[in-house]
Amino acid sequence: MLINAYQLFENYEDKVFKELAQLFTRTAMEVCEGQQYDMDFEAREDVQIEDYLKMIEYKTAVLVGASLQMGAIVAGTSREFKDAMYQYGRLLGIAFQLQDDYLDAFGDPETFGKQPGGDIIENKKTFLYLKTLEASGKREARQLQHLYSISPAKNSGKIEAVKSLFESSGAAELTRAEIEKYTQKAFDVLDRIDLQEDKKAPLRKFGENLMERQV
Repeated sequence: MLINAYQLFENYEDKVFKELAQLFTRTAMEVCEGQQYDMDFEAREDVQIEDYLKMIEYKTAVLVGASLQMGAIVAGTSREFKDAMYQYGRLLGIAFQLQDDYLDAFGDPETFGKQPGGDIIENKKTFLYLKTLEASGKREARQLQHLYSISPAKNSGKIEAVKSLFESSGAAELTRAEIEKYTQKAFDVLDRIDLQEDKKAPLRKFGENLMERQV
């Protein structure tokens, strides 16, 4: 797929080809770095919220940003416009991944399309987990850390116990607020872009669809 993508760049003139290829290569490297962070975090006990946000930016958000910026590159827009499109996508991507983590724990299993609590089973240190540690008392934090040290086979109630801590600590509500914050930041960037409203409408709808999804 990677090779096929580079082949598609050949449809464009040299200047556009070069800009697309440079962005694509940088993004591919960042995604690999983000994936490695994600794998490393499973064994680390010192992961901070800023570490997690950097990981999801590289693993997910840069893909959305690069995709939107590529459209701006092909359209021959200004550097300012290209950068704004990238930031709109990047911020939406962060909100998207935060929402994905939230839905993994609290989404409807009939519509989400994944095993409920998959991140909990895999002991993923998501925003929900890190925010719960930050917002909880010592006893609750130790309980959460203990739950993340065992396999579900030894405790079939692990998922519900962890979700209960997510909610009682306020982390679930704080995660929803974080999703809204990054979504609004993205729309603020879109509002500042010098573009007719009818041209912004599909971009705005794209962002709204991402944030309203239940799957």
